[in-house]
Amino acid sequence: MRWENLTVESGGNPPRDAALFGADAVTTRTFDTPEFRGITFHEIRAKSIVNRVPGASRMPFEWTVNPYRGCTHACVYCFARKTHSYLDLDTGLGFDSQIVVKVNAPELLRRHLGSRRWLGDHIAMGTNVDCYQRAEGRYQLMPGIIAALRDHANPFSILTKGTLILRDLDLLKQAAAVTEVGISVSVGFTDRELWRTVEPGTPAPERRLDAVRTLSDHGIDCGVLMAPVIPFLGDDPSQLRATVRAIAASGATSVTPLVLHLRPGAREWFMDWLRHHHPYLVRRYERLYAEGAYAPKWYQRRITRQVHELAEEYGIGPTRAGMPRRIPALEPAVPEPTQLTFL
Repeated sequence: MRWENLTVESGGNPPRDAALFGADAVTTRTFDTPEFRGITFHEIRAKSIVNRVPGASRMPFEWTVNPYRGCTHACVYCFARKTHSYLDLDTGLGFDSQIVVKVNAPELLRRHLGSRRWLGDHIAMGTNVDCYQRAEGRYQLMPGIIAALRDHANPFSILTKGTLILRDLDLLKQAAAVTEVGISVSVGFTDRELWRTVEPGTPAPERRLDAVRTLSDHGIDCGVLMAPVIPFLGDDPSQLRATVRAIAASGATSVTPLVLHLRPGAREWFMDWLRHHHPYLVRRYERLYAEGAYAPKWYQRRITRQVHELAEEYGIGPTRAGMPRRIPALEPAVPEPTQLTFL
């Protein structure tokens, strides 16, 4: 990888392309514990932590914070897999097991928020890889990040599949008292067999919905991003109904469906998974995604309509303008949606 000559074991000279981190601050670690076996952590001291979203992006926010790169959630569809190739890391198993940790993220953020040039814009987290993945249990970067945002009354949102967010419940309540805080949990389906194979490193869907319930019980509104809806595996009307019913029962304030999309990097890994687990669907996927990363608009419209009808039936709805302390709606219902990672 690009910083292999910077590990503690080797010493070495800084690479020419060291824009993401300081040349004297890369440490590679492994931990011989069951939850981290087979995972390598690359601890870096980043040079910056607040990232501007490219102008061409359709995201409804301009700034993000990502304390990690790579994700032990190991979701086979994760669009962020491609970003691992920027560091000469593998986008398949490498993405799942080679985790970059920006150990100085909280101090960098606090310094950035205190700058006279910073205007206090909304900051989104969890939009690339999950900030509450397993690594967070060891590195505990999010408490410092949330505290910095709280102390500067800076609005923010978090999207996660991780139940570890409940560890920071008190901090979230404190932040919500002084600024706008949006929390959204990703639950695309409740089918346990599908979950075990497609999202093997995540908490079970029902555990995530328990987290939604806990957040709601403590006065923190929490929406659910129903993503991804996976064609031919998670889109049966009975599956959609079961998922929306469970989301409504959790006390979620909103449900927003997003159909699976397959960008380069994620597409190859997902299709390999599909050939292994569901080979009979390969041709159907090739046809459905023949035009690119997104499913056809007619398919997206159908799923969106079904989910919204079910949501209305169960007493919840899509995120709407004016809802307090809610993560912004990620996409309009009909145009091609952007699937976030998980998330």
